Amino acid sequence: MPKTIQFIKSAVLAKDYPVSRKAEVAIAGRSNAGKSSFINALAKNKVAKVSSTPGKTRLLNFFDMEDSYNLVDMPGYGFAARSGDEMKEWHMMIETYLMTRENLCGLLLIMDIRRAWTQDEELLKEFSDRRGFPMAVVLTKADKLSRSQMLQAVAKIKKTSGLSAVFPVSSLKKEGQNAVEDYMYENWVKDL
Repeated sequence: MPKTIQFIKSAVLAKDYPVSRKAEVAIAGRSNAGKSSFINALAKNKVAKVSSTPGKTRLLNFFDMEDSYNLVDMPGYGFAARSGDEMKEWHMMIETYLMTRENLCGLLLIMDIRRAWTQDEELLKEFSDRRGFPMAVVLTKADKLSRSQMLQAVAKIKKTSGLSAVFPVSSLKKEGQNAVEDYMYENWVKDL
């Protein structure tokens, strides 16, 4: 099982992606969902930049999971302060990566546990269904809710999304990340 995560490189264009035959897991989510904090909690180290301003990640950031597989942190969606041209470039960058990366084996959708499933998340799920790769949901900031509220939130997302792989995590308490990592490895990465 991977123990260390190292930053490989950032890219926008397909020609700049790292050359790799290893399985890749993409990470998507809203700009303020806690993607970087989740990656850092997985790494048990600060490998991904965490910003107090949502929408700072504007590139595809590739991370090596100790020679086992790669994680790819995609820029967050739902941040309104971007210009129309920036949004078009963002859509093109994300779509190109998701449509053309042959070693992409799954998509982790990172959501704040206090948010509802919206049309944005549904579109991402429909896209992953069409593309034929599996998706799991990671509900961050689980420490903000009581245990019963957390279980209700997980059940609600499972029902609304139709996905069974839904994981509550807390970067603050360092809880849940191992379950996500084990799931990715066992179900998406191991047999590739």
